[in-house]
Amino acid sequence: MLDRRAYWVGLNLVRGIGSVRFKALLATFGSPEAAWDASPEAWADMGLSQKVIESFLRARQGVSLEQVWERIDALGVEVLTWEDEKYPRHLKEIDQPPPILYVRGSIAAEDDFAVAIVGTRRVTAYGRQVTEDVATVLARNGVTVVSGLARGVDSIAHQAAVNAGGRTLAVLGNGVDQVYPPENRRLAAQIMEHGALVSDYPLGTQPDGINFPPRNRIISGLSTAVIIVEAGETSGALITATFAAEQGRDVFAVPGNINAPQSKGTNRLIRDGAQPLLSPQDVLEALNMTLVTEHHLARAALPTDPVERRLFELLSQEPMHVDEIRSQADMPIEAVSAALAMMELKGMVRQVGGMNYVSVRERPESYEV
Repeated sequence: MLDRRAYWVGLNLVRGIGSVRFKALLATFGSPEAAWDASPEAWADMGLSQKVIESFLRARQGVSLEQVWERIDALGVEVLTWEDEKYPRHLKEIDQPPPILYVRGSIAAEDDFAVAIVGTRRVTAYGRQVTEDVATVLARNGVTVVSGLARGVDSIAHQAAVNAGGRTLAVLGNGVDQVYPPENRRLAAQIMEHGALVSDYPLGTQPDGINFPPRNRIISGLSTAVIIVEAGETSGALITATFAAEQGRDVFAVPGNINAPQSKGTNRLIRDGAQPLLSPQDVLEALNMTLVTEHHLARAALPTDPVERRLFELLSQEPMHVDEIRSQADMPIEAVSAALAMMELKGMVRQVGGMNYVSVRERPESYEV
């Protein structure tokens, strides 16, 4: 039986089907399978133009979803849709998130704590040093570095994150089976080991200038903040900054020489309200990311057993009596008592007298910045 996600891929192959129309198709037909198999008349009734309908028919007649899915599987590509729990939380919150993501590598829970670093391809020695310093500090503090795998600032940011032992996500303007620029093949392989290559473009999509500006919304959407290191007046990094502001992300810009072409865009951003980045600590402090390590450790300590997970969610550092726990959890007292006993052995909870329990959320030592 064909994987349900193959039909999401099929719809993604149709030119003219973006986030809005994808949502309309699901609302009208109830599932991607039904939308894929619908008649041209049904597509017209829901409001698709003749041009999009013709594109739909070409895709359906010219594509074997079975073969497409076999290629996805052979390359080890993970397909994430709006329906998947692993679909990045921050990205799902933006206006019109991409219906489908192709992932080579892995997107992990800790990638919720992510900052984008982008900038010019014609990076100066100053820009290189700043990029390396900022990406290294972020990575060492458990923050995922997001960028676009382009020459210059992007590649430097990815490499610094990898070298620091951190995680990094590269958002591509082509299919994840392509690497552009080609000299970044080795870096792309490293990224897949320390994060992922990510794209909303189908496999086989070649790099094209028109693909890169739209992909910038994903770079900012995956991130809590965006840092622009160097950018000329027409740099694509400024598009990312615009998307970030529209998505409610913090925008930081590195100030530079007022006579340097690479700093004209960043200096203008600061003039227009972006936060000047004077040290790597600025972004950590502004976003309270000095506590990222604690968040990671807390998540790692979360139990996988559903009963234990429910009790852990209920408990805090304020004592709660076992009867109150049982009442709020709406579980038999025997199950609650047994789970609490096991959680106490694991160090997740502590009994503080009189059958009152508190959760144990030890404060780890902070990372040095």
